[in-house]
Amino acid sequence: MNELIRNAQSATAHASLDPQDWSAFRALAHRMLDETIDRIANVRSRPVWQPIPDGVRAAFKADVPREASDLAEVYREFAEHVAPYATGNVHPGFMGWVHGGGTAVGMLAEMLAAGLNANLGGRDHMPIEVERQIVDWMRRLFAFPDSASGIFVTGTSMANLMAVLVARTAALGTLARQYGIGNDGALLTAYTSEAAHGCVSRAMDIAGLGTDALRKIGVDADHRIDVAALRAQIAVDREVGLKPFLVVASAGTVDIGAIDDLKAVAELCREGGIWFHVDGAFGALAIFSPELAPQLAGIELADSIALDFHKWGQVPYDAGFLLVRDGEQHRQAFAQPAAYLRREARGLAAGAVWPCDLGPDLSRGFRALKTWFTLKTFGIDRLGATIARSCALAKYLEARVLAEPRLELLAPVNLNIVCFRYRADDAVNREIVADIQESGVAAPSSTTLNGKFAIRAAIVNHRTEEADIDALVAAVLDFGGRRCGDGVIEVEAPPLAAQ
Repeated sequence: MNELIRNAQSATAHASLDPQDWSAFRALAHRMLDETIDRIANVRSRPVWQPIPDGVRAAFKADVPREASDLAEVYREFAEHVAPYATGNVHPGFMGWVHGGGTAVGMLAEMLAAGLNANLGGRDHMPIEVERQIVDWMRRLFAFPDSASGIFVTGTSMANLMAVLVARTAALGTLARQYGIGNDGALLTAYTSEAAHGCVSRAMDIAGLGTDALRKIGVDADHRIDVAALRAQIAVDREVGLKPFLVVASAGTVDIGAIDDLKAVAELCREGGIWFHVDGAFGALAIFSPELAPQLAGIELADSIALDFHKWGQVPYDAGFLLVRDGEQHRQAFAQPAAYLRREARGLAAGAVWPCDLGPDLSRGFRALKTWFTLKTFGIDRLGATIARSCALAKYLEARVLAEPRLELLAPVNLNIVCFRYRADDAVNREIVADIQESGVAAPSSTTLNGKFAIRAAIVNHRTEEADIDALVAAVLDFGGRRCGDGVIEVEAPPLAAQ
C-alpha cells in the first residue's frame, strides 16, 4: 500500500508543471525582472521602433514545439528576438497612435495578477471586489447613480459593441435576445459623427443591425458633431418610419482629439428617448484633470460611457471599461441562466450580480488589479496632472509648427493630438513618416484631413518631454529637407538594440 502511495506521489510530481528546482527558477525570475526594469529605466537609449530583420521573422516560422526547452533558452530568445522589436509605446518618442506608455507599477501588478490566476467571470472572491471598487470609483467620478454598473473589457472597441447591444435590448426588449431583432430591429437607426472611430460602425455590423443603419453626421469647424444636422437627420428618419435608438458621441476623436458638445447631444437624446453613449476611449479620462474636465460637460448625462485605462490612464494593455447608468438594463442585455452557473446562498458560488451577467465573457482575467494598483499608487490628482501635461506638450508642438514656415498645421489642437505636415505633397509626407519611424528617433502616425495627408502626433506617454517634441520636429524638417532638396538638418538617431 505504501508503495502504491509513493508511486502515485511520484507520478503526480512528474506531471506537475511547477519547477523541479525552485531556487534556480527564482534566480532566473529575478534576472528577468531586473532586465525588464532596466529595459524601462533605460528606454531612451534605444530606438523607439526598428524594423524586424528577415532572419528574426523567419525564426518564428518554426514548427510546433514537441519537446521541452530550458526556460533560460526560451527567455534568451524573447530577449533577443521579441523585446527589441516591440511596438515601442513604452518609449517617450512614441507619438503615433493613442497608446499609453504603461508603468513599472502596472507591470508588477500584472505579475501579481498572473500569480493569482483568478477568473473574474463570477463567484465570491476578492479579485471581483477589486473590480467592483473601481466600478464604484468610476460611478463617483462621472456622477452616475449607485445603481450604475461597470465591467472591464479588452478595450473601447469591445465596450462600444457592448453599449450597442445594451441599447438594442433597451429598444427592442429582452425577447429580441431569444427571437432575434425581427422587423422592428430592421428599423433601428443609430447616429455618430464622420469623425467617430471605425469600431462604432463595426459594432453595428456585429450587432446584426448593419452598417447602413448608422448615420454618419457631418462635423463643424472644430470637428465636433453638427448637432443641428443630427437633429434634422433624426427627424427625417422618424418621418419615414425608422426608429432612432442610439447616438454615439465622441470624447476625443481618433483623428484630432475633438470632444463633441456632449451636453447638447444629451439634451437631444433625452427629448427623443434615444440612448446616449459616449465613446471616451482616451478623452473620458480627462475627468481626472480639474483643468480639462470642464470640456466633458454633459458626459454625466450619458446612458453609457466606454473608455480605456491603458491609454491616458497609463495602465499596461489591456484594460478597457464600460460604465452603464442603468445597471439592470445592462444585466438584461447579457445575463443568461445556466445550471453550472447557479448562484448559491453561501460558499464560493455565492453572490450576485456576477461579471459574466454584464458581458459576453465567462473567462475573464484580472485586468482590474493593474488598474487598481495604478490608481492607488499614483492617485487621481497625479494622473490628471500627467494628462494635462500631455495636452500642454501638444500646445508646445503646435507652437513649434506655427513658428516654422516649412510646416503647416492641419487641424485645431483640442487635447493631445497635433496634425501637421511638411509643406510638400502627400507622397513626400508619407515618406517622411516612414523615414522617421525607421530612424528610431520618433514614431508618429498619419491620417487624412480635408483631403490632405497629415503627420499625426498623439502625445500620450507620461515620459514624453519637450526634448522629444523637438526631436520629432527636427526629424520632420530633416527628412523633408532631404526629399525636397531644402537642406539637411542632422538628426541623431538612438543606437540600435542588440540583434
